[in-house]
Amino acid sequence: MFGFNKTSAPAFQNLTPAQFAEGLRQPGAVLVDVRRPDEFAAGHLPGAVNIEVTAPDFGQRVAALDKTKPTYVYCRSGARSANAAGQLTTAGFAQVSNLLGGVMDWPGQLTTK
Repeated sequence: MFGFNKTSAPAFQNLTPAQFAEGLRQPGAVLVDVRRPDEFAAGHLPGAVNIEVTAPDFGQRVAALDKTKPTYVYCRSGARSANAAGQLTTAGFAQVSNLLGGVMDWPGQLTTK
């Protein structure tokens, strides 16, 4: 009746590849690939850091990131990164964005460097 039991919308944004690419142009933006290391090694977005969302030390590793900087997360299809984005917002990250469709929908080149 008063809306106390309503589920709030996620505190992170789901972005299309074009919106995600635009956001990455912000000064200080942090790009996190939450896939397994072998997936990351096969090809990732340039400038990404690999922090696997299913690894036991995920929370500890993301805690080392600057929570005030815009943080962009992605995975293969968008499911694991949505999970990671939720964890980041719960951990106090101010601005978190998730890539809808993951690298499968990414129009740009991936790198192995």
